Amino acid sequence: MALERLQTREGYALTNVIKSFQKTEPVYAHVMQKYFLPILIALIFSCQNGHKQTAEIRNGKITSAQKAAQPTLNDSFADSIEVGRKGFDKVEIAWYSTAAGDYAITRFYAKRQNSWILRNEFKLHEDQYLNPLPEVSDLNGDGFNDVTYDSFRAANGANEVRTLFIYDSKNDSLVYIKNSESYPNMQYNKELHCINAFLVSGCAATVFLKLEKDSLREFASVERCDSLIVSTCDRKGREKVILAKKANRDDFTRYKNYRPLRAYDE
Repeated sequence: MALERLQTREGYALTNVIKSFQKTEPVYAHVMQKYFLPILIALIFSCQNGHKQTAEIRNGKITSAQKAAQPTLNDSFADSIEVGRKGFDKVEIAWYSTAAGDYAITRFYAKRQNSWILRNEFKLHEDQYLNPLPEVSDLNGDGFNDVTYDSFRAANGANEVRTLFIYDSKNDSLVYIKNSESYPNMQYNKELHCINAFLVSGCAATVFLKLEKDSLREFASVERCDSLIVSTCDRKGREKVILAKKANRDDFTRYKNYRPLRAYDE
């Protein structure tokens, strides 16, 4: 599909590839295994040969190794005004670093009789702490605001990869979208009532996505490289090319519709 071809052809950042492999759906598994599994195996063996830290307590004192294992708070964010049911829901996010790596904890609360009751908690590991730039906005057009934060950047910053939590109004809780980091530069598409992603490398691709439970499913794409290729994709991941023509490789146009083909500036 558009995501796989673009990442494979242009060497998309390795850390994001690893995340994609971990979270990929079965329909992508054979592609991920063919291209990326050898890299993962090499990384695993190299890590096994690395230095292992241990934490010990000697004479009642905490050793330097144990101190290094303690988490350091890098950043935090809270909103109880805009997220979910405005004024009745709250989200708190904290980003930590340890010697073993970085992680973020997201907690979602609902107000019950003037008290905040915990509804969800998510602990997600990060490759590296970044300025997370959290945002609260409606990404699925249901009238309730969702939550994202910046978790990775690639292609010299052109690909903003964000972790996405969708507000579930039925259960008054957050749903972690487990493959959201596979689709950079996400935004809500009012015209097609879907989520758009825009992948930038030596080429560019606009990917049209539907929310299904805790995942994003690609249903169409517009790739622009030496050729412009418009494709649809069924639920089993089978693609059908509906338009192909020559194109300017240096034109990084983002599209809001694939049939008829229409760009955002039109």
